[in-house]
Amino acid sequence: MTAIKFAWSALGGDPARLTRLTTVVREGALQARLPVQELARACVGACALAAAELAARRAGRAEVPGVRVDDGAVAAAFHSERNLLVDGRAPVSFAPLSRFWRTADGWVRTHANYPHHRARLLGALGLPADASVEAVAARFAGLSALEAEDAVHAGGGLTVALRTPKEWQAHEQAAEVAARPLVERERATAAPARALAPLDPSAAPLLPAAGLRVLDLTRVLAGPVATRTLALLGADVLRLDAPWLPELPDQHADTGFGKRSATLDLGTDRDTFEELLASADVVVTGYRPGALDRFGLSPEALFARRPGLVVAQVSAWGAYGPWAGRRGFDSLVQVATGIAATEGSAGEPGALPAQALDHGTGYLLAAAVLRALTEQSYDGGGRWVRLALARTAHWLTDGIRPTAAAGAPYAGPDAWLAETDGPLGRLRHALPPVSFAGGPADWARPPVPWGSDGARWR
Repeated sequence: MTAIKFAWSALGGDPARLTRLTTVVREGALQARLPVQELARACVGACALAAAELAARRAGRAEVPGVRVDDGAVAAAFHSERNLLVDGRAPVSFAPLSRFWRTADGWVRTHANYPHHRARLLGALGLPADASVEAVAARFAGLSALEAEDAVHAGGGLTVALRTPKEWQAHEQAAEVAARPLVERERATAAPARALAPLDPSAAPLLPAAGLRVLDLTRVLAGPVATRTLALLGADVLRLDAPWLPELPDQHADTGFGKRSATLDLGTDRDTFEELLASADVVVTGYRPGALDRFGLSPEALFARRPGLVVAQVSAWGAYGPWAGRRGFDSLVQVATGIAATEGSAGEPGALPAQALDHGTGYLLAAAVLRALTEQSYDGGGRWVRLALARTAHWLTDGIRPTAAAGAPYAGPDAWLAETDGPLGRLRHALPPVSFAGGPADWARPPVPWGSDGARWR
């Protein structure tokens, strides 16, 4: 089974729809030892097909619009955070303490882009807040990789030991991940069929998510990619953040297209959240499993108040197994699951050519939401979907076989970049790779400053 067929099947899609999809292959677009290009193409293709399917449903069309997936557009989008320029300035992707470190017996990788994660890392290592890179390196050099992983985790920080594919396969978390489907899907309630307002079939562009309200409680990077895609397709996406946890400015600029951004203290302003929830169609969360439950944001609690919701969740390691409660990011999942070892050379770890687990999972999450909305329009039910970066990694390493399709060489991202003026300045950005006949070619609005909107629907 090809990657796109597998992804579409995992979403519960009708295999007959796949005849509406065509691909433009560009050799070397996402070059790696592992089949990253096939994964990326499949994730975007499945998302575009789900969007086209919902558009046809709402416009009363018997035939789903044609979908075109171009490897060039996909590669540019999978590098969106690297292709971004803000008034000509390139963003910094990783902070100085987010990197690989040698240990007494191997390697670890840390993630310390956010100030609170940096503070926890240094605290777990017993180092002062102004510790140098050299001091951190010396501390890691005196620990085994697993000792470092356990110590930093115990201190609330993010450090993962480099594992080979064989070592990861022997881990209990790997077994838990492999036992789950790529996309977990469930009909959670018996709510009546969703009445979607019809779309004018002659409208240009055709926006399958128009009129739908999405509460976005996600952070880097898969969740924001998913909600950015829903915004592209016409949804009113309101991102909510705690006032004391600002998003990194460049990260916000990259993933904020089409959205509004507000701050809300869920601990003290529950009334405002309940007002938003009362007319929301979709809730997307991207925090550690269980982290938001105390605010009434578990799927069960959300469905109890609004039975017809679509609830979408994404996490690093999955909501199961011994690592269910751990924080994680794409770079760390690559290290734990053997990807960094596979992509390394000369005894040093490597990385995928893009944060493909984040981006791929993000497009699959958006696709799962779109398919859930289509299914609701036929037979109702509150719908719950869940994905994990580690499960996407398992698909990449164990489920996708490289294809030998020929195509023109990839000549770089320039053909799939655009410039937009907005409140954050002049932004050079990657155009959306999700494309179907009659659909949108770009976002309707540029990103706004973080937290600059009110916590209310338009």
